[in-house]
Amino acid sequence: MTLSEQEVINAICYFHAKFKQVQPTEVEVELMYDDASGYSAEAYLHGQVEFYNTVNFITAIRLYLDEKLNRDSISARILLDLHEDEGIIAKIEW
Repeated sequence: MTLSEQEVINAICYFHAKFKQVQPTEVEVELMYDDASGYSAEAYLHGQVEFYNTVNFITAIRLYLDEKLNRDSISARILLDLHEDEGIIAKIEW
């Protein structure tokens, strides 16, 4: 299974919103990749920004798999990939 860049953004929005007790539509997310630090994201809510590192990124995707896609994330292998045409995507294997 592959999550598109938009689905990855949705996962982080959902994760951030759940713990801030707001609607996911209130959260804006910017995905980033850097050779030195890897994958990261910034979540914006009401003028404040929170940084997500690669571990947080994967945790958000696991929650999204469990709660939104009704898939068991415990046994899932999640690989983030910077795709030239598609942006940052997540490849998931069970």
